[in-house]
Amino acid sequence: MSPKKATLTGLVAILLWSAIVGLIKSVSEAFGPVGGAALIYSCSAALLLFSPGFPDLRTFPRRYLIIGSILFVSYEICLSLSLGFTHTGRQAIEVGMVNYLWPGMTIVLAVIVNRQKTSLMIIPGMMLAVAGVGQVLSGDRPFSLSEISENVMNNPLSYGLALSGAIIWAVYCVVTKKIANGSNGITLFFILTALTLWAKFLLSPQPAFALSPQALISLALAAMAMGFGYAAWNIGILHGNVNLLAAASYFIPIISSVLAAFILGSHLTFSFWQGAAMVCLGSLICWWSTRAPESKKVRRELP
Repeated sequence: MSPKKATLTGLVAILLWSAIVGLIKSVSEAFGPVGGAALIYSCSAALLLFSPGFPDLRTFPRRYLIIGSILFVSYEICLSLSLGFTHTGRQAIEVGMVNYLWPGMTIVLAVIVNRQKTSLMIIPGMMLAVAGVGQVLSGDRPFSLSEISENVMNNPLSYGLALSGAIIWAVYCVVTKKIANGSNGITLFFILTALTLWAKFLLSPQPAFALSPQALISLALAAMAMGFGYAAWNIGILHGNVNLLAAASYFIPIISSVLAAFILGSHLTFSFWQGAAMVCLGSLICWWSTRAPESKKVRRELP
């Protein structure tokens, strides 16, 4: 595949991932938070078995199999359930924005753990991203700690899972880069995530499925967005313009909010878009603070 086509494929992956927030929430409304997530990851795993296929686990470092599996499954469960347990479409979009703190967290953690070179710009960059989430959580009112607290306490489970997921994914990105040795366990990780969710589904009371053509379409779209998103991203980072893809990926919070608002029929205020722009800009500043003309190009993984 030519570099241009590979880069375009990587950009398609970004669009697919950006639709995840709205699609997961839509599926959860029909199949329940746990059942919906289990169905999404089961279908996505089936798609990944065809592309890129099931890997030869004998070639994988044991530490990557164990640590990578635990971190990946934990993140995906936090992501899917944080969205599934939200009360409204607007709240799902807000929870998704909390999850998008992970890019800045990943860079900060890489600086701490890997002693990656950076500039002092990383500090205001991370502060701007956090302030952007605060602006989003303030609702339609000016930035206020009391408004943020009241909003979070309205559904502490979802917001807590989203923040936990952001931290877990940052750890996953930094840790697996050191121990994966070029291995790609995405298909295995999706299967493990699906099995874990089905176990939870069977061991606790769950709402009945509300089957409808719209629900099945949302499920199919969510599974394709998940499964094909990872497959497309791998093609992009292996054969495309990694710098362009890395920069474009930091705009996922805004693209995701646009698509989620359309899918869920939610109205987002100017205050929300201010916060979303702050999250994107803050993450970009964090990323740029680690850039140097002589630095090597590094691959980056996404959810």
